[in-house]
Amino acid sequence: MASTTMGDVLPTGGRVFTSIPDLFFIPEFVFGGLVWMLVASAGVAPQNPMGWVMFVSIFCFVMTTLWFFIFLCGCNRSSSWPALDVGYHFVATVFYLSASVPLAYITVVVGQSLPALAALPPVLGLNPDVLIEVRKIYKLYIAAVVMSYLATLFYFIHTIFSAIRWKRS
Repeated sequence: MASTTMGDVLPTGGRVFTSIPDLFFIPEFVFGGLVWMLVASAGVAPQNPMGWVMFVSIFCFVMTTLWFFIFLCGCNRSSSWPALDVGYHFVATVFYLSASVPLAYITVVVGQSLPALAALPPVLGLNPDVLIEVRKIYKLYIAAVVMSYLATLFYFIHTIFSAIRWKRS
């Protein structure tokens, strides 16, 4: 892996795939997209914290895609781009962390409700399909939490390496 060194400019074209901070675009795409898909497939309920998780995952996915294409096309030649790169990835890190915590909390709440739902007497008429659906949602939320924290980690690592590159330029 080639890394940017003193005097190097931001990579463009195919060099995006060989420079250390920019190589993290790929896992950011993958894990961010998975958070988006897992939460959307489980349903956005309750709307307040899950709506924020959806906003963050879609916003970061779209902005990372745009950022990646700017780097790929070579439109990042200005001297302000290293600072903008650090700034964007820092904001994405903070956003993902602020979405990962409520997502984990909702997952814990759903997990704690499973034994109570399973213990309900059949007289109340709880459809067994409801319990199966709640377990499915719980498993999707668990996967989304893992992917969300991984996306946070990769954005954080990208921020650190981008800051090092910015300080060298």
